[in-house]
Amino acid sequence: MTTTSLKDEPMMTSPQPVHDKHPDPQTAPGAEPSTEEGRRSLHRSILGSALGNAVEWFDYGVYGYLTIYMATNFFGSKEGDGGLGVTLTLATLALSFLVRPLGGLILGPLGDKVGRQKVMVLTVTLMTLATGAIGLLPTLDTVGLLAPILLLACRLVQGFSAGGEYGGAAVYMAESAPDRRRGFLGSFLEFGTTVGFMLAAVVCTTLIAVVGDGGMEAGWWRAPFLLTIPLGLTALWIRTRLVEAPVFSEASQHKETTKSPLRHVLRNNWRQLLVLAGFVVLLNVAFYLILGYMPTYLSGQLGHSTAQGNWMLVAIMALMLVAIPPVGALSDRVGRKPLLLVAAAGYTVLSVPSVMLLGMQNLILQFLGLAVLGLLLVILVASVSSTLPALFPTAVRYTGFAIAYNFSTAFFAGPSQTVANQLIETTGNQLVPGWYMALAGVIGLVSVLCMRETAQATLRGEELPGAPESVGVPKPGYVERNRQDAEARRAIF
Repeated sequence: MTTTSLKDEPMMTSPQPVHDKHPDPQTAPGAEPSTEEGRRSLHRSILGSALGNAVEWFDYGVYGYLTIYMATNFFGSKEGDGGLGVTLTLATLALSFLVRPLGGLILGPLGDKVGRQKVMVLTVTLMTLATGAIGLLPTLDTVGLLAPILLLACRLVQGFSAGGEYGGAAVYMAESAPDRRRGFLGSFLEFGTTVGFMLAAVVCTTLIAVVGDGGMEAGWWRAPFLLTIPLGLTALWIRTRLVEAPVFSEASQHKETTKSPLRHVLRNNWRQLLVLAGFVVLLNVAFYLILGYMPTYLSGQLGHSTAQGNWMLVAIMALMLVAIPPVGALSDRVGRKPLLLVAAAGYTVLSVPSVMLLGMQNLILQFLGLAVLGLLLVILVASVSSTLPALFPTAVRYTGFAIAYNFSTAFFAGPSQTVANQLIETTGNQLVPGWYMALAGVIGLVSVLCMRETAQATLRGEELPGAPESVGVPKPGYVERNRQDAEARRAIF
């Protein structure tokens, strides 16, 4: 067996062997499954990835929707305290983001060594335990300062596991999907994310409507966190039945991996780390401000009805669910970059006007503002889980994704809710979320221009997916070129 070495900046040329054993092109990684068992395995891979991700974001959604009640129970928040309790509650969430890079540094390289599936089982276990435990914590009135300390401890465990969860799920799904449908199938990861947030909105809003603010403060805030336990156990059961991602299995079998993925990615793929980190600034600033912070912003800052604002977000998320898979399929046909550039430019130009509409008393105008932000978010999330894993070669894919994604999230996107809330309190400017997203849009725009076009490209082997010439402004032909290259490599290797 011939083993090739990983290259600093590999170029996509005419088909080069990924190894010297010739697989059946119908069963090679990246091909459409040709058997019923292959199709069932692919469907399990999609479900297992998406459901675990839904559990993670259900927790984040619940925390966002219950921020006011968490502030009362754990930080003694009272009316007229200048929003300090809410800020401390959001700061606890922000601190949990600071351990995500640690999770990425440990779980990312582990996933490149022992496999994606094993690490995904670990992350969903940790998330379920930490989130369920929050629903059992004593409050400030019961144990004093120990209450917020315990809350922070649970959030830190959740943050550590999240450091490997999203990257692992995205990489696993990308390496399991056929090349020609990676955008469509990968979009179901974000479909799961949106389902998690939507379920959080429905559960929390329904509870608030039934038991009222008094009931929520008295203890009903616990119920949504406890609901994570059966959801997480279901995701865990499915993930234990998954097979390893075919692309990684092939690389591992033919020794196309590295013993030091962290050192290798920092030395040879630092450009891709910067590109991914820049894009994640836009992705997660938009995601957290729109789906995470909006309940607090609409009720706490703009004075709108809590139920009204929450149900508007539920409606927006329902529309997002309908749109995500078609937009993911569209990215397979026209490419990832054209869609991502539209979204980045849209946030740069339309964020502030959209947030201005949220401050209007007209319900239709408020919904229009949310709809514009939600539509741009759909374009981002429908393409992200097929775009970002393709920035790295197989041997360091999990490591590169986890490090760049989590460092960017921890230091730029994660604190966005806390920073936005405090800036509004300090300056009195209610357009802060709009300006925040506009700035993130500029950073995202530059990052997308620095990416290769990877739609329909193979993820196999040691080369960076996509043609080097596709960096810059999108041009026709690169998607077809990627498809032909992937098919040629499956046919002869």
